[in-house]
Amino acid sequence: MKCSKTDAGRHQLAAGDGGGMQDWARRSSRLLGFGILAACALPAFAQDKSAEAAKELPTVNVSADAEPPDGYRATTTRVGKVLQDPHDIPQAVTTVTSQLMEEQQVGSLKEAMRNVSGVSFNAAEGGRSGDNMNLRGFYTFGDMYLDGIRDTAQYNRETFNLEQVDVLRGAGAMLFGRGQAGGVINQVTKTPLRFDQYKLTGSLGSHDYREVTADLNKVFSPGTGLRVNLMRRDEGSWRSNPVTGDEPDIHRKGIGISLALAQDTNSPIWINHSTLWTDDNQDYGISFDAATRKPNKRFPASTFWGTDLNFDKSKTSMTTLVHEYHFSPKSQLRSQLRVADYDRSYWVRTPNLTIAPNAGSLVCTGGGGTTNCNAGPTRTADYNTVTFQTDYTTQFAAAGMQHEALIGFEYLKEDSFRHSLLNLGGTTVANPPYFEPYLANTAGTPVSFKGKSYGLYAQDTIEFIPQWKLTLGARHDRMDADYASVTSPQLKFREWSYRGALSFHPSSDTHYYLGYSDSFSPTADLYQLTVKPQPPERSEVIELGAKWLLLDGDLALRAALYRATKFWERNTDLESTAAILTKKRRTDGLELEAAGRLSEDWEVFSGLALMNARILEVAENVNPTTGAVTFGNPGYEGKRARNTPRYTFNLWTTYKLGGGWKLGGGVEAKGDRHGMNPSGAGPLPTLNGKYHPNTAPAYTRWDAMLSYEQKTWGARLNIRNLFNKVYWDSLYDNGGFAIPGPRRAVILTGELKF
Repeated sequence: MKCSKTDAGRHQLAAGDGGGMQDWARRSSRLLGFGILAACALPAFAQDKSAEAAKELPTVNVSADAEPPDGYRATTTRVGKVLQDPHDIPQAVTTVTSQLMEEQQVGSLKEAMRNVSGVSFNAAEGGRSGDNMNLRGFYTFGDMYLDGIRDTAQYNRETFNLEQVDVLRGAGAMLFGRGQAGGVINQVTKTPLRFDQYKLTGSLGSHDYREVTADLNKVFSPGTGLRVNLMRRDEGSWRSNPVTGDEPDIHRKGIGISLALAQDTNSPIWINHSTLWTDDNQDYGISFDAATRKPNKRFPASTFWGTDLNFDKSKTSMTTLVHEYHFSPKSQLRSQLRVADYDRSYWVRTPNLTIAPNAGSLVCTGGGGTTNCNAGPTRTADYNTVTFQTDYTTQFAAAGMQHEALIGFEYLKEDSFRHSLLNLGGTTVANPPYFEPYLANTAGTPVSFKGKSYGLYAQDTIEFIPQWKLTLGARHDRMDADYASVTSPQLKFREWSYRGALSFHPSSDTHYYLGYSDSFSPTADLYQLTVKPQPPERSEVIELGAKWLLLDGDLALRAALYRATKFWERNTDLESTAAILTKKRRTDGLELEAAGRLSEDWEVFSGLALMNARILEVAENVNPTTGAVTFGNPGYEGKRARNTPRYTFNLWTTYKLGGGWKLGGGVEAKGDRHGMNPSGAGPLPTLNGKYHPNTAPAYTRWDAMLSYEQKTWGARLNIRNLFNKVYWDSLYDNGGFAIPGPRRAVILTGELKF
């Protein structure tokens, strides 16, 4: 079935937002990316459709005969604030669609992000737990969003209630407020469809994998619909404590509810609520060995230092009211109000280089291994937010030019508390440490703050001559916050952010652009306050890109060449006393991506990212106690930035065999990644007299899928890590340890549709 962009945009109600080297790796990925682009660029010029028709916003109507969204090529997104085709955004955009996540049996946001080129994963430490990813070499924990509203709390996100995941690459502060240089990760909530649909799934697999989900959609009237999504997932591990047999594990459940009202009027409303509970035992991997600069081989890769005493519990609840008022087909006011509560508490065990795991999950350094016992990091945190966001968008003609204008306002109230847990035991083997969830320590000073942020922004896209558009935007943000810190109890900032782009559309299916964007982030995001306030992080990104739609819009190709520069980069480790990691660093990169159908039966989603990330100026810090200025070792200048591989490559492809059968598979490859802390003045890490930081080796992981689908039921077999390879998936970016990825896992899923 062929779909125009406008038709595809009507697949879902508007508030739903989406309807969507090893040598061989280097050679094959380059051939794939450049070959597809070279083969398809010329036909793209032959497409000459009406640009005005392609830009028309989809009408918000409820229709009983509409079809559900499918495919790998997303046709609508609101990641640029305006509901539009990603093809039209003058900035690199990657969308992981619901079909792609379903075929891969994706459960967590982290698994979904494996489909995004240029991503690497950080292991949790220093209080920075939960989803922790780098994009283009820059951290993203301050750039997590749900339906365009900030979702930066430290927790592990699930995908059962997501229609798609949009990644807007590059600095996005003009659109979203404070943030970093890598990009914005925006999760899109499932909202009511325009037809009845009920889906139940159940999965069983290796390592005690069990999952059940329900996606229930009911239309009550042309203007009213309800969608309920439910999930429960339990999963063990191939790793275990050799003394107790205890494993890291995952136990999660969630509910998502979306009620759509007045959809057949010019004033539709959505009420969305979601709650996610997690009860995990976190895996902190294997320590690095300074003698080899590789993950420690004194213990097998399957060794786990924790026990069932450890825990990582959280409850995340969000309720959102969304209202749109359509003044005309080309003008609307969209407002969102969200109340969110994030509670989390954990007691985890980090690995040790020389001390083997034991039954008490202890590392004891005194009394011959019986006293001075450290049970590992603990934390309890409560983070509450209230957010109001409103955007007015309109299209009009003035001075002989077409305009697409945006004016918006955002208010964010934050109330945050975090502290270590109270030790109910002792510090010896005879009287070991013991902790209970959410029971905060009575000693010490909690880290807390209360803040209010305000943002006002405006943007206009002007078609000043036919086929040429100029996008200009600016935003002003202010934050007033009170902190528990004695040395710096308050923080105020007033910052401007800008965005600009020049776009050339020789046809509706071809888009070339040159864009600029910047961002800022205060130290407040990390609660790292010093005697003398340090300048905020600032980032600048220049990007030259091209986007093509081929095969009647079924296949989307894009290429982007960029330079991203960050100033006064913060340390992601919350426990670090040196807030500044580097004073200036840069990533130069090239990205190629393909998403969509090559034929009626053959679909593909693939991306290649080549990155050159370097430290240009070392850190300049202020001692939090004395106020003295310190500098990082100048030898780090010119060295590769941490946890940034030189390349990443991902491919997922499926082919319909006929009779309801579909065969698919994919590969994920990443280059090696360095772990170190360049903010200190100490010596550089070396091996055999040469600079050599701790290094997570390059890896390649293969997956496979076979499915059979009928109208009312289906079955799917997924095999992850097909060749059972030991690979190092996540790196603690300071270089202390790395976490191995899952070994081979077989998952069988059944689905009922009625």
